Amino acid sequence: MKTAIITLDFINDICHQNGQIAAAASRIKKNKIIKNTNKLIIWGRTHSHLICHIRVAFSDDYRESSPHSPLFNHIKDIDALKQGSWGTDFIDDLNISDSDVSIYKRRVSGFRGTELPVLMASHRIEKIILCGVSTQNTVELTAREAHDRDFLVYIASDACESDTEKNKRNSLHFLTQIGIVKTVDEIIASSGSD
Repeated sequence: MKTAIITLDFINDICHQNGQIAAAASRIKKNKIIKNTNKLIIWGRTHSHLICHIRVAFSDDYRESSPHSPLFNHIKDIDALKQGSWGTDFIDDLNISDSDVSIYKRRVSGFRGTELPVLMASHRIEKIILCGVSTQNTVELTAREAHDRDFLVYIASDACESDTEKNKRNSLHFLTQIGIVKTVDEIIASSGSD
């Protein structure tokens, strides 16, 4: 089955302790989220899976941001997530290769307004494995949209993180209704030679 591994928002502003909206940074480090994500990425490359890194970023004047979004209005107020800044660079420890695809997004979902749908179609992807920050926002919304686009959706539970354990646990529970929630090791073991 043609598979894509999609990482979501593993950027400095969100994941680094000095990031501007890094509520989950200490949990990312404590729970080895980047290490687990890298294990998934390396496994994916050995099986010729498509690897996509998606990150949220805006122009300096935030022209792409909706004035109706409390989430993005807060980002604008604190001057975060500017494309080309340190804040929107991928976190240093993330295993990125020149063969990977990098996509900018302007909304919470990895699909909304990005080239991801065309990329999935052109590579004939059927199965998507998601990981990222935060579980209850970008991972959950991307998973829901992937489900409604008829992909088989996996969520790597130990390669996702949130600002609190409760938020992560609740989101992963809801996601079992539309996808398969497993650890990285469980995904690798159950995928065989996919």
